[in-house]
This record gives sequence, C-alpha cells and structure tokens, in this order.
Amino acid sequence: MRYFIKISYKGTDYHGWQSQANAANTVQEICAKGMEKIFRHPVKLTGCGRTDTGVHAEVFFAHFDSENETLAPDKEKWLYKLNSVIPFSVAFHDIIAVKPTANARFGATARTYRYIITQEKNPFLIGFAWHFPHALDIKKMNEAARKLKQYKEFSSFKKTHTQNKTDHCTIKHAEWKKEGDKLVFTITADRFLRNMVRAIVGTMINVGNGRCTVEEFCRIIENKNRKHAGASVPACGLYLSKIEYPANIFIKE
Repeated sequence: MRYFIKISYKGTDYHGWQSQANAANTVQEICAKGMEKIFRHPVKLTGCGRTDTGVHAEVFFAHFDSENETLAPDKEKWLYKLNSVIPFSVAFHDIIAVKPTANARFGATARTYRYIITQEKNPFLIGFAWHFPHALDIKKMNEAARKLKQYKEFSSFKKTHTQNKTDHCTIKHAEWKKEGDKLVFTITADRFLRNMVRAIVGTMINVGNGRCTVEEFCRIIENKNRKHAGASVPACGLYLSKIEYPANIFIKE
C-alpha cells in the first residue's frame, strides 16, 4: 500500500529535507531511519519538495510504500512509536492511505510559504524569524506583492546555476501582514523555483525601504536576470506552511 506521512520540522539543525551524498543530517534521512526502525522494512521516502538548510516546515508530506495495512487504521499507535525514536526537532503527525499512483511531490496542486520578520529584538525568535529593525513601507510592499500575480516567469528569483524544465509558476496569493511586532509574508503558488521565496522577499524589502520602486520591481521580473533582484533573505524566517492535494488521491477509511 502507498501512504502519505505528515511531518513538521525545525530546519535549524538540518541540511534541508533532501538526502545528499556530501551532507549528513538531513530531515529525509532522519525520518527514513526512524521509520525503518519501527516498521522493520526498508523505507523509500519521496518528499513533497525540497527545503534548503535552515528552512522550517510547519507542514510537509512524503509518500512511501509498505505491505503493512494497519498503518492508517492504527496510526495513533504507529505515530507514538515513530515519534519516540526521532529528535524533538522533527514530528510525525499523520499517516494517510492514498491511491497507488499518488505522488507527494508531483501530485501537489499548491504550496504555501510564510516568511517572518521581527522588527524588535526578541531572543525567543532567534532561529525562527529574521530580525530586521529598519522601517518598511508595508503598503508599497503589498503593491509589489499584488504585481506578482500578473506574471508567470520568475527566473529573476531562482537560484543561479539551477536547471528547471520551466521557470513558470502561477502565484495565487501574495500578501504582507503586520502581526504584533512581526511582519509576515504569505505566498501561495502551484510550484516554486529554488530560493524563489527568499529572493522575492529580499527584493520586496528593497521596495519597502525605498531602494526600489514598484515599477522597478516589475522590471526586475521582466528582465529575467537574478543579478537585478535583491539579496536572498536568511533561511531562518522561511516556513513551508501548507500543501494542497486533490481529494481523489486519498482512500477513505
């Protein structure tokens, strides 16, 4: 049977989600080893995407196959066992039976990221938000955010020297909100390029502090050149917060 497993993790101590030959301590590796210990069979985990070093996931899905048909019906028992053998920085939340062709990565219809900025010094947000104490014009930043939905090609914001079949993304929502002493940027799209959200946020910071106009922000997108965009903001403030799938991939219990 094929299952989706729902995970969350604090990315601070990990070299991202994806297992890598030249980097130990990835979330994928930690999860797979814990699952193999409890399930007592090899586990090949396919994640819904990749998060870079230091990026957090409030919600992350991965799929795997198992001959054990009790994993979903008895998930409370299995989740208790799984969570007992992995670090506190990672948590398993759900095991869901899905159709044999369901794919955690390619089956997702939308992903949502949040980026958190704290404008006051807060020791309890170290590693969980970017401290940026300077004044920002949120109105102008939201003007720039609304412009994102008018475009499809975002190579200006992708990590250099990365190859993709396409640099096209459909952005459904992008907005800044003030939450206490924090600024929170939320963005939803069908897909994201590597480093895209952090580069977008870095460029909108330039809009907010007056270094870049909204019109110039649009020209940066149209120029399709990463060198013209702003610097990528630190990973600590970025969270993968929602993954959406079509309802027909799930098997009703």
